[in-house]
Amino acid sequence: MKRTLKYYLTGAVVTAAVAGMATMSYAAPATPSHGAPAQAEAAQLQAAAPAGKDGAATAIGRTTGKKAPTPRVVAPGERVTAAPGFRLWLTAEGKHWTTPSLPGLEQFRSAVGGNIDLGTPGVSVQSEISDGRAYLSGLYYGGRGTASTVEIETPSGTVHGKLIELSGKPGWGVWYATADVTPDGGPLGFVSEVTVRTTKGALYAQLTTR
Repeated sequence: MKRTLKYYLTGAVVTAAVAGMATMSYAAPATPSHGAPAQAEAAQLQAAAPAGKDGAATAIGRTTGKKAPTPRVVAPGERVTAAPGFRLWLTAEGKHWTTPSLPGLEQFRSAVGGNIDLGTPGVSVQSEISDGRAYLSGLYYGGRGTASTVEIETPSGTVHGKLIELSGKPGWGVWYATADVTPDGGPLGFVSEVTVRTTKGALYAQLTTR
């Protein structure tokens, strides 16, 4: 039987102990730069199947030795293949994705309707571990400047992810990455920190889970 462990984490941007839960969700703002209060995301899971065009994920690299990378701009519904079976797409309502263990279940994370505070820097994490691989993604939002890079701290080491956004500066985007899972790296608390930085190297938003 395929071993699949899936979880979402929900909490504040402070070190949090997470234990005894098989399914969790985590979303939290970074240290507020605007003085606005943190606002936790409401967990949502639903099937959704917007029409879209397949597009293989490409690495976001520096175009010159001095120019920092920027998020890949995607059209609404455009599929991005992060790994076999791991696909993401954006609509005006939020983030949609599928994972290898549940390829027929299109999952959804809202970015509207008060689910996140676009006035306060924040990052969320959704994770699934299946057959020794971790499939990681989440929203980022509310920071100052242009998001450029994302680093994810895991028991397997630092993972460098990629960023995608819709055109028109919606105030939020999606990061994603995959990672190997070490034998002693269980699913609970697999991601200890997510850091998004701007094109100038400044902190855009950060999430610490422990």
